[in-house]
Amino acid sequence: MPEVIDITVEDDVDLPPRTAPRATRSNVGSSSVSATSDEIVRTGGRETVTVSFDLSTLRASWRKLRERLADALREREDRERERDAKTKLDGTAGLANADDEQAVEALSRVIDKPDFASMEAVGQFNLGFIIVRRRKRGGEGDGVDDVEMDDLFIVDQHAADEKYNFETLQQTTKIESQQLISPEVLELTAADEVVALENIDILRQNGFELDIAEDRPAGQRVLMTAHPVSGSTKFDAKDLEELLNLMQDRPAGQMVRCSKARAMFAMRACRKSIMIGTALNKRQMTSVVQHMGTMDQPWHCPHGRPTMRHLSDLVGVGWDFRKGPWKVEWGAFGRVAASAAI
Repeated sequence: MPEVIDITVEDDVDLPPRTAPRATRSNVGSSSVSATSDEIVRTGGRETVTVSFDLSTLRASWRKLRERLADALREREDRERERDAKTKLDGTAGLANADDEQAVEALSRVIDKPDFASMEAVGQFNLGFIIVRRRKRGGEGDGVDDVEMDDLFIVDQHAADEKYNFETLQQTTKIESQQLISPEVLELTAADEVVALENIDILRQNGFELDIAEDRPAGQRVLMTAHPVSGSTKFDAKDLEELLNLMQDRPAGQMVRCSKARAMFAMRACRKSIMIGTALNKRQMTSVVQHMGTMDQPWHCPHGRPTMRHLSDLVGVGWDFRKGPWKVEWGAFGRVAASAAI
């Protein structure tokens, strides 16, 4: 049943809606009276209709409505900008940007670990780089403002594989130990001694064998019985001190390596990784890309070489993968080359 609207009522006052009288047989005429209820109740005689109206109230209501609409528009624009910042890649993640820190920040903002598992290996470029495609929907997660993302990335096959092998060596390798002729008493601060006691197993993985002499005074209870050896790399008490310093800022039991060990692992990882010039099939390319999703920081190899950069936003160039292959007008390249030569 339609409601009677009194436009003189202020916006902030809540009044229950009034309803027009229901049409009955007695008040329905054959020609001039509608069979449905009137939307404006007659307040006078048959020939006069009085409508309460206040122009200032209408202006105030319209002004408030415009303000609410403007606020809603600004909020939507802010949400869209925030969404684009999370889903869109600009030039900072591309090949032209030489600032590795900027590129890493941009890539880590829009690529999550699960994305690597769903990336499609499109092909190999110049026997050294893997072209991958990432398609997903992104946004606030409520499905309302989600956007289609369709991007191409280029992956350095050697750098990416080297980073994976390096991280694997870091986590799994136990460095061999060489027994000392006699235990060496370590002069440690109280804090370092506590850290050493909490990370005995991690230090053993690094090749340092320690004994605890409970009868000795605090700061002298830790005895080193063996130190690490690995080929031409020599380790000493300074490397143990570095490990203890690194452990200060990490949870107990988390693997850490000294700089000598990291350099050694980086060299080993480089030698065992896929080299530039090696042809890869699709399964091998997919494996390299998926391994990147197992690392916290897959963006560069241990020597600082970038592993990944953004190539193109396929949505931004107007290509829809659902419409089939993208036809390339090769003749245009010839015309461009000819005009450039002239």
